[in-house]
Amino acid sequence: MPDLPLDQVRTLLAVVDEGTFEAAAATLHVTPSAVSQRVKALEQRTGRILLLRSKPVRLTESGEIVVRFGRQLARLERDAGAELGLDDAAGTASLPIAVNADSLATWFLPALAEVAARLDVSFDLHRDDQDHTALLLRQGLVMAAVTSSPEPVQGCSVRALGTMRYRAMATPGFAARRLSGAPLGRLLADAPVVVFDRKDDLQDRFLRAVAPRRAPGGARSYVPSSEAYVAAVAAGLGWGMIPDAQAAPYTAPGALVDLAEGRYVDVPLYWQQWRLDSPALAAVADAVARTAARALKDPGRR
Repeated sequence: MPDLPLDQVRTLLAVVDEGTFEAAAATLHVTPSAVSQRVKALEQRTGRILLLRSKPVRLTESGEIVVRFGRQLARLERDAGAELGLDDAAGTASLPIAVNADSLATWFLPALAEVAARLDVSFDLHRDDQDHTALLLRQGLVMAAVTSSPEPVQGCSVRALGTMRYRAMATPGFAARRLSGAPLGRLLADAPVVVFDRKDDLQDRFLRAVAPRRAPGGARSYVPSSEAYVAAVAAGLGWGMIPDAQAAPYTAPGALVDLAEGRYVDVPLYWQQWRLDSPALAAVADAVARTAARALKDPGRR
């Protein structure tokens, strides 16, 4: 790789983080024309198109490589400056991390709070499905991720965190109206169901397990918030897969019932992070592992 001017790399990072050339220009206190010229010069230097000029911008594969390099360099620069006690390194460090919604709503934030109590650090959290957070690592948008993939992204290390267990649940009234008088699998396929978003396949996975020959045909309500999702199931909008940690407050009689005791979907979670000698990133990784060990089931447990 040819020597890459740091001002051009930092400008590329700003465009990716802000989403447009105009927003990056405001952040960098320069004109949009200057931002465009720097990115174009960086593309000429690498001989690659780095950005697709959409709104928001999208990285090409070559752009992902340069962005990963830029973020790692910026992290190392900050850590070295802090260790040397340089004034330019003062201020709060921000770590971009991808995490799935259910972890964010249950066990993940206490881990970050543990680190923030000891280090001057802030967090830029990117919420996405656990099956998709690794893509954000690959694109260079985050430095670490809670993911369901045990296969390391290039340049990353992997650590098993544990397993989130999901159970099919509904209100007693919904179960009596829609899920009685016939085999559960057949009834579930046609019953209204609550789904987190269009990436969420937990309900379909459970249905395939209990009724392999049935295609899902029930009305779907999409509720893209972990807390609101559980509330929607508790309100009777449909059945849904709820993690044990969020089901606990609803276990009182008359709240939610387990529709198929002994049947569940286990989602293994892993921590992936860049292989980078960063004290802040290492502290977060250790805190996440400790908190997950208390909150999740043992890695690999079925």
